[in-house]
Parts: sequence; structure tokens; C-alpha cells
Amino acid sequence: MLKMIAMAVTQAGGKLERIEREIPLPDKGELLIEVHACGVCHSDSLTVEGILPGMQYPRVPGHEVIGTVAAVGDGVTGWQVGERAGVGWFGGSCGHCSRCRRGDAFACENVRAVTGVSRDGGYATHLVADVSAVAHVPFDLDKVESAPLLCAGITTFNALRNCGAAPGDLVAIQGVGGLGHLGIQFARRLGFRTVAVNRGRDKEDLARSLGAHDYIDSEDGDVAEALQKMGGARAIIATVTSAPAMQAIIGGLGPNGVMMVIGAVGAFPVDTLDLLAKRAAVKGWYSGVAADSEDTLAFSQLHDVTSMNEIYPFEEAQAAYDRMMSGKARLRVVLKMG
Repeated sequence: MLKMIAMAVTQAGGKLERIEREIPLPDKGELLIEVHACGVCHSDSLTVEGILPGMQYPRVPGHEVIGTVAAVGDGVTGWQVGERAGVGWFGGSCGHCSRCRRGDAFACENVRAVTGVSRDGGYATHLVADVSAVAHVPFDLDKVESAPLLCAGITTFNALRNCGAAPGDLVAIQGVGGLGHLGIQFARRLGFRTVAVNRGRDKEDLARSLGAHDYIDSEDGDVAEALQKMGGARAIIATVTSAPAMQAIIGGLGPNGVMMVIGAVGAFPVDTLDLLAKRAAVKGWYSGVAADSEDTLAFSQLHDVTSMNEIYPFEEAQAAYDRMMSGKARLRVVLKMG
């Protein structure tokens, strides 16, 4: 039997270890994908560090996957061997529960699979995925450079197109990092008045080159007050992983403004009187399902939205993971197979 290679975690807090397995055959309703590239995302730490309860090991992390279909399981239609395919955080759904029937497959009552968390992910030469989790990937998108669009891309794009803002509205992207640098590009191309918010001035030139109309240094005064002087934000896309930073900016919402939280920080205080007075809201946003990935990829292709990546050979997965966790990468990290 042919062998596949994977970089797996065998215990919580352990290092990524090279393992060999027989290449699996897809079961009914599944696809076998030969992986070309996989992004290294901060959420991979949930698997590596064993942060989520009930983690089972060994486990292969990775949920920003681009590859080609190598085999098609029984009952699968609409896919052929050789097609480009992508898999993100969303790991599949049943398609028939009350939530799936109402268009909320991300919250499926029967299948809550997460790629690289509850089932093996893309730090591997091969990946088996539920067909409901797989997105069609245009062949003319770069198969390595585009991998982060399957998580960082879909998360920012989907939050922006569901934030309630209209072209011309003021939208603030909080954080010019792995998520934020894509959020700025999407916001500008969606027609919003795009304001980048970041600590310090070192990323101002980058933010403006990506499309930001304005830039706010959060260390240079009250960031919420600065947004209010601009008229108040119709939406804030909070990509940072700092609860105090989120607390500091929420007052910058204007009337009917919405703060879309896509950075995981736990709890932070909210002034409910301020929300009431503005009819404003704070909303968490799940990345999206396979169809959202396809929309993200199509929009990125049409409007030339690109991820800024550091590329590592697959065999250097531990170094790539460490680089991502250091916070020093510019701006995403991607594993390239073979």
C-alpha cells in the first residue's frame, strides 16, 4: 500500500511528529484530497496545546487546505478526480437537521466536525474530508499562496459582508495582522470607507498600501473617540486577540453600528447603556461553510485580494508553527507539500 506522511501531535502540548500511514480510502460521502498546501493558523494551537476539552490524539492539525481530489467516495456527486479542492475550519454537516434545513449548517445539530480538531487536517500529504466541507477552488488561483483564504480569508470576508454596512459606510478593521491585512483588502473592494486600527505606526504604510483610507494608532489617544470624530463606525471587524483592545474600541460604533468579533479573546466588559443609546450590537461571527469559502475565493480572484505569506517546506512544520505562534510572521505562514 502507498503511504501518506503527516505531521501529528500525539499528546496535548507535544511537538509535531512525522508519521507514516497507509493512504486511506474515502468512505461514503467523503473525498480523498492530495494536499498541495496548508496554512498555519493560530487556531491550530487548540489542537497542539489541547485547549479544547475532549481532544483525541494523535491528531493532525491544519484547516487552510488546498489540494486536488485523489479519490471519490460512494454517493458523492459533483466532484471528479483531479479537481482543485479546498477545506477550511468547517468540517461538515448532516444536511437534514432543522438547522441545516434553515441554512445554518455551521451549527449542525448532528455533525460538529472541525478540520484539524475533531478530524485530521492538512498538515499531511493526504486528507479525507466530508464532501459537505469541501469547496471548489479555481485552478488559476495559486495553490500555495491562496491557502490562507480558506480560514483567514473566509472569516474576514464573511464577517464584512454580513456586518450590515453599505458602500460608503465607515468600517474599521482592528488589527493589521494575519486576519486584518486581508480584512482591509476586502473592505476597500467592497466599497467601504476603510479605517485600519493598530498599535503603533509601524504598519501604517502597509495598511494604506492594502487599501485603508485612514489609519488610527491606538497608542496615540482614545481610539473610540477617534472613530467618533470620523462619524462613528457602521461596523468594526475585531481581529485582535486582546480583550482590553476590544473594550477600548467598542465605543467607536456609530448609530446602528455592529462590532463583529472574529478574534477569540474570551470575556470583555461592554457598556450596555452605550449600546442602547446607539442601538448598537456586538456579534460573534463563525468563519463560514464550504459555499462561503467558494464565494471568498471567487471574490479574491476577481478583485485580486492576496494573502501575504511566509512559505515553509512541509517537513519544517514545527518551525512554521513556532514562527506563527511567535507573532513575528509577515503575515501568514503556509506549509508547501513536496
